[in-house]
Amino acid sequence: MSTLEQLRQYTVVVADTGDFDLIAKYKPTDATTNPSLVLAASEKPQYAHLVKDAVKYGKSVSDDLNEQVSAASDKLFVNFGLEILKLVPGRVSTEVDARLSFDREASIAKAKRFIELYEAEGISRDRILIKLGSTWEGIQAAGELESSNGIHCNLTLLFSFAQAVACAEAGVTLISPFVGRIYDYYKKETGVESYPNPADDPGVKSVTRIYNYYKKFGYKTVVMGASFRNTGQITGLAGCDLLTISPSLLEKLSSSTDPVTQALSAEAAQQLDIEKINLDEKSFRWLHNEDAMAVNKLSEGIRKFAADQVKLENKIKELLVQ
Repeated sequence: MSTLEQLRQYTVVVADTGDFDLIAKYKPTDATTNPSLVLAASEKPQYAHLVKDAVKYGKSVSDDLNEQVSAASDKLFVNFGLEILKLVPGRVSTEVDARLSFDREASIAKAKRFIELYEAEGISRDRILIKLGSTWEGIQAAGELESSNGIHCNLTLLFSFAQAVACAEAGVTLISPFVGRIYDYYKKETGVESYPNPADDPGVKSVTRIYNYYKKFGYKTVVMGASFRNTGQITGLAGCDLLTISPSLLEKLSSSTDPVTQALSAEAAQQLDIEKINLDEKSFRWLHNEDAMAVNKLSEGIRKFAADQVKLENKIKELLVQ
C-alpha cells in the first residue's frame, strides 16, 4: 500500500486545492478552498467559464458596480464549490471574506448568502462548511450559525490553544489548525530546519494537544490539520479526524510506500491527565495574546487572505466594466 492509502486507514483525507483535475486524481473525501486558491485557479483558462458566469450573475443583481463585484465574487466562490462537489462525496469549505474577521454580524450575513447560493443550485447545506477566521468574532459568528441556522462551520487560521478551546465551546463543526505556519514561525525564530521525529515539530505538537483535549472532554468539534510543509508532519498526525493536504504532498504520499503508524487516538486521549478550561471573551483574548506565534500568524493570515480577496475582486471589476 502507498503511504497515502495507509494514511486513509486512520484519517479522512481532504484536498487543499481549487484545481478540479487534481481533486479527480486523488479522490479525497472533502475539499477546502480559500481566496488564495480560488484566485490561483481563476487565472487558469480551463476555469474561465466559471468566472464569466459569476460576472454575468453580478450584472444581473444590481446596476451598482460595487454591489456587482460583491455578488460576482460570492458567486465565483460558489461556482468553484459546485464543481468540486461533483468530484467529492463529502463536503466543500467556502471561505468568508477575511476583511469581515472582526465583524460578527457581517460574517453571519455572508455565510447565509453563500448557503442561499448553494441551495439555489440544489445543494444541501449539509455538504457545505463555511470557513471563518478564528477571531473571537468569527468564533461567535460560527456558534450562532451552527446553533440557530444549521449551518456548519470550519474555523481556519487557528494557531493557539485558546482559539481551539473557544471553537469547541461554541460548538463549531470543524477546526483547521495550521501546522505548517506554526512550523514556519519557529523555524524563523530558532533556525531549526527539520524535526527527524515529527512528534517534536511545534505544529504537530499543537494539533496533538488540541486533538487530545477535544477527545478527552468529548467535544463534538473535529480536528482537521492543515497547511503542511512536509509528509512527516502529515504522518505524524495519522489518526487525526481529518487532514487537508496540498496536491504536491498528496503526490509524494501516493508515490511513497513508507509505513504509517497511528499517532493519535480518542481512546488514548481519554486516558490522559488534562485540565479542562473555560473561556469567556476576556480570558480568551488574554490567553491568545500570551501566544506570540499565534498573534503573529493570525494577523498575517487575515492580511494575506484579504489581499488575495482584493486581487480577485479587482479582476472581477475589470471584467464587469468591459
